Amino acid sequence: MSVTEPNPSALPDLTPARTGAKAFRDLVSDPAMTRFRMRYQFALDEVTTKISILRKEFEEAHDHSPIEHVRTRLKSVESLFAKVDRIGCPPTLEDIEARVRDIAGLRIVCPFISDVYWISDMLTAQPDVTVLEVEDYITKPKINGYRSLHLIIQVPVFLSDRTEHVPVELQIRTIAMDFWASVEHAIYYKYDGTVPTTLLEELHHAADTAATLDQTMGRLRNEVRELGT
Repeated sequence: MSVTEPNPSALPDLTPARTGAKAFRDLVSDPAMTRFRMRYQFALDEVTTKISILRKEFEEAHDHSPIEHVRTRLKSVESLFAKVDRIGCPPTLEDIEARVRDIAGLRIVCPFISDVYWISDMLTAQPDVTVLEVEDYITKPKINGYRSLHLIIQVPVFLSDRTEHVPVELQIRTIAMDFWASVEHAIYYKYDGTVPTTLLEELHHAADTAATLDQTMGRLRNEVRELGT
């Protein structure tokens, strides 16, 4: 009797018979999925190191830090499969790798808008960083008022037997933008996505206020610098 070898790129069966807690535990412990996610964690480590170097170099040469804080996020298996289902992506590692680019995510929060673009320019100028996509929601905010600079970059991950080029999503924003986004997320979670119109209007007004604050603080910093020269 012949035995068909399992496809190493295929993920565990996601048919209704396998749904539930046990199926989820199987996904988490599946060796193929573990190896798959590991590459994205290594890519996060690579980008985090790059940002740390830029941050320390800038602090030595200038009068402030360009980065308030950095947060990293690796999608859980549950979150990853929720997105796979939402976008209609076939549940194989090849398809997920090709179509889901935010498995590894990194958020950089900066004091000033100029810092946002400085970090982006310095990072993307490095020869081993490939820019795949740019969405500038600072220059062109989303309809709801959301502002942030989004990048999808690709970095090499050097494994023992090969080099993988892995995408990482970057969100670079100011403190004011990050605060607004956190409040907006909490409100949408509270109302399960159905937010009253009055609150949406207030959120949009708050986004405009945060943008004005960013512009004012940037102008004040520049004036102080000019006084010091």
